[in-house]
Amino acid sequence: MREIVFDTETTGFDPKSGDRLVEIGCIEMVNRVATGVVFHRYFDPERDMPAEAEAVHGLSTAFLTGKPKFAEHAAELLDFLGDAPLVAHNAAFDFGFLNAELAACGLGPVSLDRMVDTIAIARRKHPGAKLSLDALCSRYGIDRSHRTKHGALLDAELLAQLYVELLGGRQIGLELAADATGSDVVPEQAAHGPVNRPFRSPRPHSPSEAELARHGAFMAGFGDPLWTRG
Repeated sequence: MREIVFDTETTGFDPKSGDRLVEIGCIEMVNRVATGVVFHRYFDPERDMPAEAEAVHGLSTAFLTGKPKFAEHAAELLDFLGDAPLVAHNAAFDFGFLNAELAACGLGPVSLDRMVDTIAIARRKHPGAKLSLDALCSRYGIDRSHRTKHGALLDAELLAQLYVELLGGRQIGLELAADATGSDVVPEQAAHGPVNRPFRSPRPHSPSEAELARHGAFMAGFGDPLWTRG
């Protein structure tokens, strides 16, 4: 199954008030394993960057001026996303900005039916706990020492690791029986996605008559063993 884990950085909190998306980072996962294929872009918001937002992600007006406009990469982004489920932390925020930018380009929105919110998953799994990306990475032992500021691609990479942990870790997808099609292969989780290997029926483990006889002869060779004493 193909999924996209993504994160955005913006000029603020509300696209309806004129805030814009300035960075997007997307990580492709297949069967909950990162493939190494990413989509990462910075965008010129065509407005000043508020100091409060710059303090969070470090993206200044000077840095973003002259970067491509969102509309220049909208088609490429949609092609990358395809029809895969989209995983984000506090996903309503990221979907809100993504769909606002698409609307400004005259394009239709990404359906909210595709939204997978890791905060909602974490809230069900850890009610009452802190749900920030930092707090959850600490809970699951995910190294975030290189995260001095927010960054869309960096945060997406951390979130991809967290998403796997929230869903049970690397055992997800491991199958120990023949697949539903009845074929004689077993899907197995591997570094490069699922691979097919022959299914082998369990071997009998009960000793044969010959083995029992050999064992009896071996045991008879002990003279006055401790386990026979009363």
